[in-house]
Amino acid sequence: MIKNTLTLNIVSLLAAAATPVHSAEFEVKKVEFKLDDVAYESAVVHPAGGENLPGIFMVPNWMGVTDGAIKKAQRVAEMGYVVYVADVYSKDVRPAGPDEAGAAATALREDRPEMRKRTTAALEHFRSMADDLPLKTDSIGAIGFCFGGGAILEMARAGADLKGFVSFHGDLLSPTLAGDSGKIQGSVLVLHGAADPYVPAEDVNAFEAAMTKAEKDWQLVSFGGAVHSFTDPTANNPGQAQYDETSAKRAFNYMHSFFQEQL
Repeated sequence: MIKNTLTLNIVSLLAAAATPVHSAEFEVKKVEFKLDDVAYESAVVHPAGGENLPGIFMVPNWMGVTDGAIKKAQRVAEMGYVVYVADVYSKDVRPAGPDEAGAAATALREDRPEMRKRTTAALEHFRSMADDLPLKTDSIGAIGFCFGGGAILEMARAGADLKGFVSFHGDLLSPTLAGDSGKIQGSVLVLHGAADPYVPAEDVNAFEAAMTKAEKDWQLVSFGGAVHSFTDPTANNPGQAQYDETSAKRAFNYMHSFFQEQL
């Protein structure tokens, strides 16, 4: 376990807006792609006026591409990245609450090949936009939150050609954990709440064992006292899923340091 003592000052976040949006600080736009004749609507966020920036492929939490997810992307973009917020549900699936989000996320968790297929298509879409973005196409990493954290680890186990993968309070178990961890190409950083009831110690131990056996470059940082969703300002379910400002700042600082090295 690693204890972080660094802090990061984050400026105020701008509210997400319609397609496209130009502000003094960010450019935000919604972008569409199709997979199997189904439309998906992702979002791209980057600093206004930026040039030749590394890219971050982001899978949001189980609520999908929401205003909250775009605000989180802005938090990352202000560090100097082009952030692609991936829609892995489809344009017509926009969960209205936890029940619908749970159903959408569970459907993909139970169909890992489909999860991989959708994240791969979204990543290809991101790369295809290079001429329209200030993006260094050879310097792309991936991040994910909760459900999205598990999704990007699944991408890694599928052999996605990315520099690094960062999971924030994400799922660590997978039917392919033991068999596919050896396919990971980039470095892996897991940012985990030590008191997360949804990712218990046995899941952490299984993940660590699989990664150690695969002899990959990985780290797991465990934040004492933090539970699930500790980077989500709207999470307020004590002991289950709750925002922790200090842990969130430290986690984003770890992410930025990791990508400065990898990208």
